[in-house]
Amino acid sequence: MLAYTARRVVYVIPIVISVALVCFLLVHITPGDPLVAVLPADASQELAAQLRAAYGFDRPLPVQFGLWLLRALHGDLGNSIATGRPVLAEVMRAVGNTVTLAIAAAIIGFTMGILLGLIAGYFRETWIDKLATSFAIAGVSVPHYWLGMVLVIIFSVELNWLPAVGAGPNGSNSWAWDWAHLRYLVLPAITTSVIPMGIVTRTVRALTGDILSQDFVEALRAKGLHERGVFRHVIKNAAPTALAVMGLQLGYMLGGSILIETVFSWPGSGFLLNSAIFQRDLPLLQGTILVLALFFVLLNLLVDIAQAAIDPRIKRG
Repeated sequence: MLAYTARRVVYVIPIVISVALVCFLLVHITPGDPLVAVLPADASQELAAQLRAAYGFDRPLPVQFGLWLLRALHGDLGNSIATGRPVLAEVMRAVGNTVTLAIAAAIIGFTMGILLGLIAGYFRETWIDKLATSFAIAGVSVPHYWLGMVLVIIFSVELNWLPAVGAGPNGSNSWAWDWAHLRYLVLPAITTSVIPMGIVTRTVRALTGDILSQDFVEALRAKGLHERGVFRHVIKNAAPTALAVMGLQLGYMLGGSILIETVFSWPGSGFLLNSAIFQRDLPLLQGTILVLALFFVLLNLLVDIAQAAIDPRIKRG
């Protein structure tokens, strides 16, 4: 297991470097001047040249990438052009809010997805299966930003049960585990959980139905094994694939949803990314994309290790 983990960690290193290069290049090939957010309309050429030199934009792209990567390895992602604050502090504050939202959405989506998938798999080709599958298809098909607006209209505007926007009372962006803050989490968490719920439901349903149709399940039942024991075997065989799917979905949620966080004004990484795009804030844009990509890579690494721990065949392969 240690050898397998070490190999997976070594494989991650070139992936991380490639991700950093792609993040850097994607930001720089977009049109527009990144200093337009801070330069006054009547700025002179000399002032523009001084600011470019201060931010390092006057150097060749390979040199800029090398210096940026070297600073990033030391935890320095530069300063935001729009606000002047350190990018790392801005990103980590936003990522913390996104992680809170993603965990809440994962608890809702994965729990419902596993439950509906198991029920649909055990009662395949019945009305129960069709009902659970309908929920899954609806979850995947409905635009989540539209669902978010509908939930706001119903529960915030019409019923006045839950707040519509923000992450805390009085516009606070700091999080606390109390009802005053949890009220702000309910609607965005439900909206974010809908697509993962549908995907997990369909995956678990297919896995459960396939495992139940295999010969070893019939053999277990023929030997008189209780249905609870059969269920444990089904769970164990379905777990690696289901875990991989849930890991990918959690990675997408940790990446932040620009549309959902914008609809609810949730101060997460997606909302920060949206602001950086509109303000053409290159250091903030690069830092946000890099941190989110590293989260995704790290999560995939943890899922690979967890899969190997559950299923020894993966290590032998």
